[in-house]
Amino acid sequence: MVQRKINPLLLLFSVIGGVIGFAIGEYWLRVWGIGLPVIFVTGVYFGILAFCIGLSCLLAEIISPRLNGSSWRQRYTGTSWKLLVPSTLVALFALGLLFEWVYQMTPGSQPKPVKDIVLVIDNSSSMEDTDPNQDRFMAAKNLIQRMDEDNRVAVMLFDHTANLLQPFTRVNNQAAKDEIITEIDSLVTSQGGTDIGLALNETMQHIQDQPGTGRNAMVILLSDGFSETDHERVLVEYKQQQIAVNTIGLNLIYQDGSALLKTIAAETGGQYYDVENAADLSFVFQSIYDKDVGERSLLTERTGAAANSLYYQIGRIIALLLIGTAMGLSLGLVFDNRHLALSFSVGGAVSGMLAGLVLEYGLAGGEVRDALVRLLACLILAGVLALFTAVIPVKENSKLYSQHLAQRPGQSGTRQRPHDSSRGF
Repeated sequence: MVQRKINPLLLLFSVIGGVIGFAIGEYWLRVWGIGLPVIFVTGVYFGILAFCIGLSCLLAEIISPRLNGSSWRQRYTGTSWKLLVPSTLVALFALGLLFEWVYQMTPGSQPKPVKDIVLVIDNSSSMEDTDPNQDRFMAAKNLIQRMDEDNRVAVMLFDHTANLLQPFTRVNNQAAKDEIITEIDSLVTSQGGTDIGLALNETMQHIQDQPGTGRNAMVILLSDGFSETDHERVLVEYKQQQIAVNTIGLNLIYQDGSALLKTIAAETGGQYYDVENAADLSFVFQSIYDKDVGERSLLTERTGAAANSLYYQIGRIIALLLIGTAMGLSLGLVFDNRHLALSFSVGGAVSGMLAGLVLEYGLAGGEVRDALVRLLACLILAGVLALFTAVIPVKENSKLYSQHLAQRPGQSGTRQRPHDSSRGF
């Protein structure tokens, strides 16, 4: 008999499984996921969540077989235990990895993410007064420590000359970051003047000398002074290659200095930052990085050029819808019941879409807030999915097995196992 029904214990256990999966996933995200490829981190997160929900639902139905019937508990639980890990943990890990990989792709119509950053830092004698504690170098080191593994960074110092301290280097491991930081630690303030135009010329030359840069590069220029600069000539290549120059004016006294830095930023599509206290430079450097480089993951706030992209908004919601559908289907596979598979899959699609909307419009970059948003998304995935047996009918099969048991012991012939049309796909 096909009927709509609900297992309250399964609903409760599913929600509990969602909470447990969230807790383990968050621990993985914060402790073990650091430094690993984002597609791998995301795949593990969804695999863990699906396994915890699947395990909880399986236990609930074993304790109280309201959906599958008592015959399932007596005959099919062994199969369900065998299918649990491959249908949930393995399958959702693979799908989470796949959907995150697709989400990381940048179609031609979308702005390309910045991968290469050049730090152009004033090291003239006046910096002894405006930055006596060399906070500008600390800000540079802090930024390098926080860069993603697919970023490359170069460091250009300038006074009346320009010195390439560090050519483009991929910061794909801590050793590479430490090497750059060691170079920065050896610096002392020079006794020269300031030539911003020369610094920008040398920076552009280094960008052009490197394969694979161009539109994927951006510049952070820090200075406390002013120099006569033919900015129209100097910025031609920057504008043609669409390389933004973000400028920072540190404790500028003269209006000419701030005017020049504002012009450079405006003409190249960058932004100007006026900083009075050198101790604030780390925050400013990080703000520029978050704005222009950004990050993109199904589980975290989207920042950078794609922050407000409709393409990625829809992409996240569709990805979560498909993940939710896959979670529902995995439960149907665990129970080996095509009726439950249909019910859970439809419920998973609805819950996935709702979870996607929660993540898309709830994530804001705050550590605690974003964790709570992910918790809500996990609860929606677990709860709504389990409720859909009350919407999509499932097949009752316990009656068939009861009739089978009622056969007389003395009946001749070989007993035939009753066919259960709800089993299999």
